[in-house]
Order: sequence, then C-alpha cells, then structure tokens
Amino acid sequence: MAQTKSKSASGLGRDSQPKYLGLKLADGQKAKTGMVIIRQRGSKYLPGKNVGCGSDYTLYALKDGVVKFQTKNKTTFTGKKRTAKVVHVI
Repeated sequence: MAQTKSKSASGLGRDSQPKYLGLKLADGQKAKTGMVIIRQRGSKYLPGKNVGCGSDYTLYALKDGVVKFQTKNKTTFTGKKRTAKVVHVI
C-alpha cells in the first residue's frame, strides 16, 4: 500500500487565494473619501448617507467623515421583513 495518496486523489496544490472580506473600518472610525469600509459578497450591509456601492458590493466612503452603523427594518421583494444593517459616513 502507498504511503501517500496519488496525485489526482490529493486535494493539495489547488487552494484559492484568500479574499480578505469583512469590515475594514469600525463604528466611530474616521473615513476619507474613497476608503473601503466593507468588502462583502452580496448586500449584507446596505449603503447609507455618503456611502457608495461598487460592482462587487464593496462599500466605500464618498465624503470625509465618521463611520456610523444603523439597523433598519426592510421589506424584501417577496414581502418578507428583514433587519438590514445600513452604513453611513457623517
């Protein structure tokens, strides 16, 4: 019997690079124009005042200010209610 798995059966050597998703600036931190606040997959956090959303759902600051988080009740397109996290730069 072989000591190691055969090359095709092994899962080694094909691992993808980390995507570094998540919060980059916390509540109360200062943000400059263009700074990334959150990198995410899908719209888990929604853009609020002075916050833009990129094509990959990255949220970034449109103006200089302080990052603030808020929870809001939103209605989805199916009529279901959900609590959404909204990011503002004030």
